[in-house]
Amino acid sequence: MPNRNNVWANIDWITVSIYLAMMFIGWINIYAAVYNEEHKSIFDFSQQYGKQLIWIFAAIFIAVLMINTDSKFFVTFAIPIYVIIFVLLMLVPLIGTEINGAKSWIQIGNFLLQPSEFMKMATSLAIARYISSYNFKMHSYKSLLTLSAIILLPVGLIFLQNDTGSAIVFGVFLLVLYREGLNGIVLFFAFLIALVFILTMVVDSYITIWILSLTGFLVHFLIRRKSKKSLVAMGIFGSVYLIFWLINFLLQGTIDPLYFILTAAVVSSGIFYIYSLVLRKKNLAILIGIYLGSVLFSVSVDYVFHNIMEQHQRDRINELLGIQSDVHGAGYHVNQSKIAIGSGGFIGKGFLQGTQTKFDFVPEQSTDFIFCTVGEEWGFLGTTLVIGLFMGLLMRLIFLAERNRSKFSRVYGYCVATILFFHFAINIGMTIGLAPVIGIPLPFFSYGGSSLWSFTLLLFVFVRLDANRFEQLSY
Repeated sequence: MPNRNNVWANIDWITVSIYLAMMFIGWINIYAAVYNEEHKSIFDFSQQYGKQLIWIFAAIFIAVLMINTDSKFFVTFAIPIYVIIFVLLMLVPLIGTEINGAKSWIQIGNFLLQPSEFMKMATSLAIARYISSYNFKMHSYKSLLTLSAIILLPVGLIFLQNDTGSAIVFGVFLLVLYREGLNGIVLFFAFLIALVFILTMVVDSYITIWILSLTGFLVHFLIRRKSKKSLVAMGIFGSVYLIFWLINFLLQGTIDPLYFILTAAVVSSGIFYIYSLVLRKKNLAILIGIYLGSVLFSVSVDYVFHNIMEQHQRDRINELLGIQSDVHGAGYHVNQSKIAIGSGGFIGKGFLQGTQTKFDFVPEQSTDFIFCTVGEEWGFLGTTLVIGLFMGLLMRLIFLAERNRSKFSRVYGYCVATILFFHFAINIGMTIGLAPVIGIPLPFFSYGGSSLWSFTLLLFVFVRLDANRFEQLSY
């Protein structure tokens, strides 16, 4: 029988072992990525691999500290921790240091602290604390608004720091909320938003609105099975569009076609929304809301893409979607990374034998693109091992979350699993050209103290909570 009074006896050593293995493999690959003939010693503290070793020992100290902290501390101080990190996040635009176009770091001596990394852990604690409170009801407007504020406030600040990658990570909390009872329609909306975004990028808003309109008419017909009303809806839409087309023709084409198809969508939606309210057709009102929201989102995407996004961000999105191909510009990172991984073959070129690595063909190879070092030097076997470690850790975290009696621990555990999954999937996806280059680290592998410490905190708070899995934490 487990000893409930001995925290160390109840620690999940499988999780701890995977964590230590990841850090060790990451350290070895950082050494390979930035290997210097003049500084051959892996313990040379003037080099990145030497500094990473210091941060690894500091991370282990943090892990031990978390394990020895009373689990009730995280429950009691979840909101204060959130507020403290949030204040640090607010200070970044005022006193922060800009690196690679993102003002996301606070310099403390020779060390750079990135509050957005620690905000993920703080937000996870705040979400777990709020959902596990007695008066929480997932489907009440108050609860949803509060959760939205907890998640979106830091996202807004991180976006202002031009750190898009870190901001997007917070979207994974939707999966946690879904596990805790959020209506699946919200996930459908998230999928629809992604679909409309891609469609708008591949074609344009004008064609996207036509596709959405035709799809809307088809869905209405399939739901209602009344062709007459579907034809009336198409007739109203077509009539408004035709009127503006004629006006544009008389003005010799001076009006952008986007404006009159947008007007047709808005006017026809307004007419049928009033119709749905009069006849109390709730499903029709919802369908109109989804349609109109998708149309307006498409227009906003087009505007943001061309008027707000930086050129390098537009180039990366176009490169990912195959709209443009520039292996010497926006696609350079990914192209070189794929060459490095592909050249590794089945067993790799061998430790310190990677030519792409040695000649610095892949930028940011010790940080965001550390996985290509694994692929080049250790081949298919090495990448399979790394992916296997991540999958093992994620499945273990889900198992641990589900076995906890405490709702706080379960919710927090799912937050940890989804954050690590997003980083793992997107980072590796970046290196093989399946995801946009948004600059997020590979947990426990990438070079950097802030990311390593923040992921260690994130993970070992849950390891500590799981050690008390036999108890129902009180609030």
